[in-house]
Amino acid sequence: MGKLEIGLHQAKLLCGMPFADRLDFIAEGLPLILGSAQGLWAASRKLQDCPREANILEGHAEEEAAKILILLDIVRCPRKSIGSRVGPMVRWFYDHLARLIYANAVSWKPVDVDQLRDYVDSHRQAHFVEGEYGEFILPNWEIYSRESRLYVDVEAQEDGVRGWSVPRGLATQGMFGSAPALRTAEALSALGIFAPAGLLAVAEIWGQLEFVDRQCFDDCRRLTRTLLERLDREKLFTDIAEEKHAHLLFDAWQMPMYNLEFGLVPVSLEELQAERDSRYYAEIAGHDF
Repeated sequence: MGKLEIGLHQAKLLCGMPFADRLDFIAEGLPLILGSAQGLWAASRKLQDCPREANILEGHAEEEAAKILILLDIVRCPRKSIGSRVGPMVRWFYDHLARLIYANAVSWKPVDVDQLRDYVDSHRQAHFVEGEYGEFILPNWEIYSRESRLYVDVEAQEDGVRGWSVPRGLATQGMFGSAPALRTAEALSALGIFAPAGLLAVAEIWGQLEFVDRQCFDDCRRLTRTLLERLDREKLFTDIAEEKHAHLLFDAWQMPMYNLEFGLVPVSLEELQAERDSRYYAEIAGHDF
């Protein structure tokens, strides 16, 4: 019996679209996603006396903005490679961990794709050790932070202690302005990149170089500069475009991540214990007794 492809969660339709149709479809969706993110963020500003609920809306706004960045990486992926990468990238579109990593990545400054891959891999470990000697085993922080904001749940610790985890609010991100991922998405929109002609420019310029390993931030800046020159030449900047938006692109639009992996990586207790022992012996080796 065939599976009905009806309802939500159908972004996989992007996989089978011809190049031009895919660009047009993405161009249609980008402003809608941005509007959703902006609406969530604006609503969070009205909940200053309810920090947990404000945090939830902020997180949803960030994930919506991250979906924009994922779609633009589909556009930036060279056409010779898109056939093998669009499927995984569409899955990231729905994956909370992938979206959270994309949102965080706008603040990272890796020297090249290899280092960016290391950053991403460090954020997708299912568990990790923390503390001066690695004395604490903790779950993946991105997922834990998201889930613990949303739900009351049963929580277990390494020493066998069990109890209830109760959501708590933190100081809202709005104290420091809107989320970096959202500001980046707004800059991309202001500069005309969401228009079909803007996406075509992105595809043609960024598609000249595949970001695999040693490609670096200088390559990213060079392609961004070329893109901005073309957007200006084709008069694609919107009426709200300002110089600050261009500066933000140079600073925050991360190198393409289409060749990276975003799945959660299981970590065994033995691996965590080995990391803990390594930290402990490295620490005591630095002391004179």
